[in-house]
This record gives sequence, structure tokens and C-alpha cells, in this order.
Amino acid sequence: MSKRQDYVVIAEFSIHPIGEGTSLSRYVKAALNQLRKASGVRLLVTPMGTVMEARSLGDLLSAVEKANEAVFSEGARRVSFSLRVDDRRDKKRRMEDKVTSLSLL
Repeated sequence: MSKRQDYVVIAEFSIHPIGEGTSLSRYVKAALNQLRKASGVRLLVTPMGTVMEARSLGDLLSAVEKANEAVFSEGARRVSFSLRVDDRRDKKRRMEDKVTSLSLL
């Protein structure tokens, strides 16, 4: 079997400041700016969340923690986020592979 570093963790992340009104783009932008700075993390921003790919669960969680703090730094008093993680170690996968495999059906 290949080394752990050959595999990646794929996750879906969505962050929600609570009680801050209906326009939340400044908070989401702050979170995204932190995610973009994260070493070893690739992003795919979608209308409803961000898909992330990282070399390790630790890298991914560190990026999420910084994104969470960025939303608080923008003035939010309460933050909720969803994180769904796919940590597969039996097969090398990338974000794109998961989508491509569906088109083969």
C-alpha cells in the first residue's frame, strides 16, 4: 500500500454566522481568505459550501479553525459550521475523481 502522504482528505465545509442579518458575504469572504492561505489545502467554492482537499486531517482541521476565527474577527458573536469529511485510505482520490466517477455511470 502507498504511503499516507499519497492520499488526501476531502471535505465539504459551510460556515454560518448566526444573528448577523441576511447578507453574510463579508463573513464568508473572511473565512474563504483564511482557507486560501492554508498550506496544502485545495478549494472548490460552490454556491452552498466549499469542497476542500488536504494532505491530512490535521491540515484540514487547522484550516477550518482559522476560517472559524476569521468570522469571529469580522464581528460575529456566534458561528455554526458544517464539516463533512471523507478520509479514504484504500485508494488515491482527488476532488475531481469523485465527480468524474459519476459521469462514467
